[in-house]
Order: sequence, then C-alpha cells, then structure tokens
Amino acid sequence: MAETLISPGVLARENDQSFIGSRPVTFGAAIIGPAVKGPVEIPTAVSSFSQYEAIFGGAVESGSQYYTYLNSIAARNYFANGGESLLVTRVVSGSFTSAFTSGSTAGANGSGIVSIGFADSQDAGYQKSSFQLKTISEGVIMNSSSSLSASGSLASGSADNIRWEIASVNTSSGNFSLLIRRGNDTTGQKSILETYNNLSMDPTAPNYIAKAIGDTYFSVEQDGTDYYVKTNGNYVNRSAYVYVSAVNTPTPEYFDNDGNPKNAYTGSLPAVGSGSFTSATGNNYYNNDAKFNENITAGNIQGIGANDYTQSINLLSNKDDYQFNVLSAPGLIYSLHASQVNSLVSLAESRTDCISVIDLVPYNSTIGTVVNNAASFDSSYAATYWPWLQTIDAGTGQTVWAPASTYIPAVYAFTDASSDPWFAPAGLIRGALGSVIRAERKLTSGNRDNLYEANINPIATFPGSGVVVFGQKTLQKRASALDRVNVRRLLISLKSYISQVSDNLVFEQNTIATRNAFLAQVNPYLESVQQRQGLYAFKVVMDESNNTPDVIDRNELVGQIYLQPTKTAEFVILDFNVLPTGATFPS
Repeated sequence: MAETLISPGVLARENDQSFIGSRPVTFGAAIIGPAVKGPVEIPTAVSSFSQYEAIFGGAVESGSQYYTYLNSIAARNYFANGGESLLVTRVVSGSFTSAFTSGSTAGANGSGIVSIGFADSQDAGYQKSSFQLKTISEGVIMNSSSSLSASGSLASGSADNIRWEIASVNTSSGNFSLLIRRGNDTTGQKSILETYNNLSMDPTAPNYIAKAIGDTYFSVEQDGTDYYVKTNGNYVNRSAYVYVSAVNTPTPEYFDNDGNPKNAYTGSLPAVGSGSFTSATGNNYYNNDAKFNENITAGNIQGIGANDYTQSINLLSNKDDYQFNVLSAPGLIYSLHASQVNSLVSLAESRTDCISVIDLVPYNSTIGTVVNNAASFDSSYAATYWPWLQTIDAGTGQTVWAPASTYIPAVYAFTDASSDPWFAPAGLIRGALGSVIRAERKLTSGNRDNLYEANINPIATFPGSGVVVFGQKTLQKRASALDRVNVRRLLISLKSYISQVSDNLVFEQNTIATRNAFLAQVNPYLESVQQRQGLYAFKVVMDESNNTPDVIDRNELVGQIYLQPTKTAEFVILDFNVLPTGATFPS
C-alpha cells in the first residue's frame, strides 16, 4: 500500500505503540571478605550456594578449631532467601599463587616439579612436559602433590583441591581424554568433577586443548592509584577449576596429506596416567590464631588485616564490569576499621547504583557507643543495623555470633523476590530473620527509639515472632524521602533501568523520533512501577521545552524525570474513642 497520497483519497496507517520493553536487568549483592579458597581479589559471580562452596570452600581450620568465614554465612542466607546472583571478592593477606600440574604418567609423582608428560619420555628422572594446567583457585590449599597410598589416594588430597588424569590416548586420531578429579578420591572410587573427551594438541583443530578447556586467567593490575582486572589468554575458560597455562608440544596439522598421523607428533601426546597439583603459595592462617566472629579485632579480621581490603574495594568501583545493588563486607567494623568502612560508603556514593550495609561496633557494645559512631555518617547510600546476631553455623554445627551485615543482604533479597525493591526490607512480613537464634540484646521500645533517632535500624525481638529487622533508615541526617532505604532502593532500580535504555541513545540522531523512542520505553516501565506501589505519580519530559536549539547544538539530549515515591507506614496511629451510651457513631 502506498505511504503517501498523490491523488485525493484516504490513507489508513498503523502505528504500533504496544511494544513491551524488556524487564530491567537485575543485579544482586556483592560481598567482600576472606574465603577458604578461590580466585584472589577477582570479583566472581555465583548463582547458588553450592556454586559458592565449590569455588570458595566452606569451613577453615585455625588453632585446632574449625570456623566458617562470615562471607560463607552471608552467602548461605542470601541464597536461602531468594537471592539470584552474588558477586564475591576473596580477600587474603600476603602473596597467593595457583598450583600447577605435576606427576608422572605411571600415576605416581615424579622427581621434581613436572607437568603432564610425553608418552615416549626417555628420562625416568624428569618427565618432559606436553602441556600444563593451573588451578583457578589460589593458595597452598590447592596443593595435592604427595605420595600415593595403596588405594590410589593422595595424602595431601582434600575436598578443596583437585587432581588430574589422562584416561585414554589415541595416536591414530591424535585425541586424548582428561579428567579433573576431586583431590581426596581414590583410584577405585573416583570423584570426577569435569571430563574433557577427544582433546587435541593441534592448534588448528576445533578440539584444541586450550580451546576446549580455556587458557584465560585474570590478574589485578595497578595504574597510578587505580586497580583493574586484566584478562590474559586467548580462549574463554570452560572449566570451573583449571586453565591451560602452557602447551609445550603442539601438533599443528597432525595428519599428513594421506590422512596419516605424522611420526614427529605421535610422541607429543600425553600418556595414560594421573597426577596432582603442586607449588601453590599463600596460606589463610594468621599465625594459626585467626580471630573469628565476636573475637574480631582491629588487626585480625578472620586472619587478615584491614588494609587487605583496600584493593578489593577499589576494584568494585568499576560500574561497567561489576554491577550489584547492595554491598557488604562482614567483619569490617567502623570503630575498628574506620578507613575501610568509609571506603565502602564512598564506593556506593560514587557508583550511585548500590547501598552499602555497614557495621559500626564490635560485639558487646553499648547503645551509646553505637549512636556515637553513627554520627560520623551522612549518606543515603549507606545503612546500618544493630545488634549482633546469633545463628547455628551450618558448616561447623557450632553456635556463632555475626554482625548484622552478614544477614541484611538476605533480607533485601527476600524483599526483592517476594515484593519489589521499593518495599521496606523490614517488619514482620519482610524483615523476619528465620535463621537467627537470638539477638545480642533484646531491645526495649525506648532502645529502639534512641537507635532510630540516630538513623540506626534496630533489630528487635518479639514474643512469637522472633528476631525482626524493625527499621529502614539510611544514614542520611537531613529529613527527606531518601532517608529511607525503600526510597533509595527505588531510585537505584529506576536509575539502573532508565540508564540502560539511555545507553542506546548515545550517538543517535538528536531528533523527535529518538526522544519518542525513549519515552515509549520509559513511560510504560514507570507506569508498571506505579501499579506495583512504587510511585504515587511521575512525569517524564524530553521534548522541545528542554531540548532547545542551543542544547542540541551542544550535542546534548536532555530528559527530566519527576517522581513521587510511595512512602511506607512506619508509624501507625490508632485512635480509640470511648463514647457514652446513646451516642451516635459518625458516618
């Protein structure tokens, strides 16, 4: 049908304005702190607690006792309450490196540090290296190298480290199989974590070992005062445990023109056998006297120092690579580690897309101490909760104390899953702490008043209801809509979605069509937020009134968004009026 009229007539046109915009991309929490194992200082996303344990481990031994890091308790609670994604940054003290493959093709360790060997090795004392694997996780806990027992177990093998095995080799096809096994299995009862079949040493083959497993690893680099994560390698990692650090004997064009294996390459394949990993450095122990839970001190935070957090906090300032809506570092306490806690708050303020949940005081502090420390902050991008909480550590079975920041991300996650971010993460419906046994102190109504006036969210204990988050203030001192957590999180959600829409406008033509395309996506989204009780009203302006010729000439596109956030009913007032007999009730 013609789109214009040349001779008189009627032109009926369709304008489909019913396009449904995609749901906003949702991001979860970020936590910073020590872990048993895992990549060091590299923010790593996990989507379940089982994945967290596989990457970062569980309980740790210190001073002949077993403990669980606060990060692990926080992760377990977060996923148990509906959290979908968690960004974890492992903090350590000192230098940590990966373990790499060692062992002979006969299944026992060779002399010296060696890699997976040639099938035709002639040197019994030292196996030549065909390729080398390194563990993604760092620290001595990844070393499984030791003598084999009669059952084929490794004395240094554990549930936290791994071993390797070449299961089959076919020189006719140039292929072999590699198994990644759990470090504490046996020859008769193998625990296979990953299997890679039909691997090749031929760089031109689609099943080239570096391609099939991956050779990418990450390193933290410094540029002036900035830290960033550098990606090294050519192929994306398929393995959750290892990467290919070297291919020493590649077999390019393995077959000759007749389709037969070249004699020069058949001996380059690894032989059937198994081995371990060795030579990793870095230990989690703090002179075998790490301070956990209520025993955390200014200089000993679960075995690391406060300054060890600096680099990790700096890395998370990268909004493009790391996206999350709530940040916590369980174990950092303002009265003990002021500089690092201030950095957490500054990080949220500079990013403007998350809220930092911080702890102010150590275990066994007074209300006056908490209130005095809260006076140091004035930010709508931070919130604090008190007192400390007791729970049963599922990793050790022990009853332990933990600061509130260990549990609050889980409360936010439950609020997001059951309602929306703009609902208050507090009260009997969304603020109940089911995994908590008791609070350090049962707060009276007067206690809660004193805390709330100082912008500290009290954690109350009610008969029949248990331990409940009973406040939702930010640490902003001035009274405004943004002194409430639900409004701050509403703004974070709206800015996140609208910013994603706006990214598509950069370098587009500054015309009415571009503006209308923006409005067609933003207005329906805000209407949906309004229908879901997030807004009383809103208005979006992006037209000639704020995009005048001089604005356009400066290559600017201006939009103004007016919002009336929904307020929560925190103070419920009920008037009971006693009337005399015969009085009439007002209609």
